[in-house]
Amino acid sequence: MPKKVEKSKRDITIVNIVVSTSLEHDIPLEKMAAVLSNTEYNPEQFPGLVIRIKEPKTSALIFGSGKVVCTGARSMEKVEESIQKIIESLEKINIKIKIKPKINIQNIVASGSIGMDLNLNTLAMKLENTEYEPEQFPGLVYKLMEAKATFLLFSNGKVVCTGTKSEAEVHHALDVLIRNLKRVMK
Repeated sequence: MPKKVEKSKRDITIVNIVVSTSLEHDIPLEKMAAVLSNTEYNPEQFPGLVIRIKEPKTSALIFGSGKVVCTGARSMEKVEESIQKIIESLEKINIKIKIKPKINIQNIVASGSIGMDLNLNTLAMKLENTEYEPEQFPGLVYKLMEAKATFLLFSNGKVVCTGTKSEAEVHHALDVLIRNLKRVMK
């Protein structure tokens, strides 16, 4: 009978959700930068305007085409609040967004612990798709192809997971990771 993974030992939290959307409206970035204090716009360096939102603490890139990339939210509820704040900011420069923007998750970053010490040298030799250069960085990079996720693993059992597009995918990737670790650490 296969061993059950103890759920209590693992503890993972979403720390960043990166989304993209379109407001389906051209945005006058220079006007936005001139009127709003929480923006940065240097078109010679980058074609997008950066807007920083205090609550929820997020940042977004806004492009003249109306495309938006928002980062920093820890839940989809906070993503939606951030997009709403951007729409409210646009109203200050007489841009009315009449649609409910369709939000596309690009990446979810989660971090936490799997509750076990890891021998990174052993894992680097026994697992495929790893990168480990302890002189340069103390973590092992493990690309988990079957779960479309990449993990940073540390010897104390701390992990960072990136590349997933839903909370369910984060937990599935963690299940696969723990199964693979237990298989090679026997």
